[in-house]
Amino acid sequence: MPRVLCVDFGSTFTKAALVDTGSGALLASREVPTTIATDVLDGYRSILGSLATDGVGAPDEVLACSSAGGGLRLAVVGYERDVTAEAGYRVGLSAGAKVVHVAAGSMSGADVAALRAARPDIILLVGGTDGGNADVLLHNAGRLARARVHAPVVAAGNADAADEVAALLAATGRRYEVTRNVLPRIGVIAPEPARAAIRAAFLHHVIGGKGLSRGPAFAGMVQAATPDAVLAGVEVLADAVGSDVLVVDIGGATTDVYSALHPQGEDAGLAKDVVAPLWHSRTVEADLGVRWNAEGVVEAAVREHVPVPADLPRYAAGLAADPGHLPEDEAEEVLDLALARTAALVAVRRHARPPSPGSSPRPLADVAVVVGSGGVLRHAPAGEREAVLSAVAGDHAGGWRVPRDPVLVTDTAYLLCAVGLLAGPHPGAARALAGRVVGDGS
Repeated sequence: MPRVLCVDFGSTFTKAALVDTGSGALLASREVPTTIATDVLDGYRSILGSLATDGVGAPDEVLACSSAGGGLRLAVVGYERDVTAEAGYRVGLSAGAKVVHVAAGSMSGADVAALRAARPDIILLVGGTDGGNADVLLHNAGRLARARVHAPVVAAGNADAADEVAALLAATGRRYEVTRNVLPRIGVIAPEPARAAIRAAFLHHVIGGKGLSRGPAFAGMVQAATPDAVLAGVEVLADAVGSDVLVVDIGGATTDVYSALHPQGEDAGLAKDVVAPLWHSRTVEADLGVRWNAEGVVEAAVREHVPVPADLPRYAAGLAADPGHLPEDEAEEVLDLALARTAALVAVRRHARPPSPGSSPRPLADVAVVVGSGGVLRHAPAGEREAVLSAVAGDHAGGWRVPRDPVLVTDTAYLLCAVGLLAGPHPGAARALAGRVVGDGS
């Protein structure tokens, strides 16, 4: 059976997993610094060389995702901040984007300037339910058509106005794609068409435009933004274990939280919310990183009334000034894990809480598996990893219903990303590999 190399070109490290698609077995894994300063494929080529040196041989197929060069930056332009703009925001996160700007209502010149200053890679234009008022959607389409913003537009608003939106954007040569409405009616959110269009725009217009590699090979290799691939992997994992799953990925710049839920009973009725929940969802906390944004973790702890060691503010300030620093002694290892625990606690609280006034909290009480990810956990002793995840799973002070008795594991081999990449072309291998995350990932 084909052997597939799954590669994640990360902002700091390029990680690879060689998988036997017949059995789903992990044959080899490698990790090297991402070679942004030269060519992003230099690190990848060193991985291939390492596999050859060790007698593993060349893969039959390569699947890749990327968050190098800042990943996917998305701006959302919507009708009302609490309705269509909120729906667009959630869809953007589920598509693996970092949402860098949200505009609501009829855009003014100042609004366009603010959008331009955010430097989005893609703009998601939404507005109105199908058959509803289209005035704001058409106004914003016209503004974007004339604006000096070069990012392509994905339009996913009122279906009845789709042709007019397309005509406005086409008239000025704007790069765009029109897809189905993310909010076809109140209480119904339809993310997949927009998510697919965002992914396509990312691959066609963004990956090749970041100047990460001199040739076309990199753009041809990448299948998705890394968070998009990870969410797909979380979905496969939840299906494989037949239960709700929560994943906390603690990074140097952000802490991302993913959940894949199977709503039951009264939870299934949460579609009554104005913007219904996405049962497979991701949130990004851009102020919670254990290196570049370490000071943000301490500030968030104060706001959340989470106690931290007395030396943590000083340690966090040092990390923010020198993000490449690694713990030098046992005392710093303790502080590093305290920072990770705090980032995870706050990030999951934000993920679980109602996204807007009047909406419902995310129902996480039935989560049966909590997965930790990120270098700070992967390289920590097993007992310390479990302590961080136990703090999250037992956070009764966070204002959310904690899981009853979850299994706690760490994705030490960074397999969820590979699971997501394999999910489309090799679903059997993806499911088998997902089982390894739970089986021996701790």
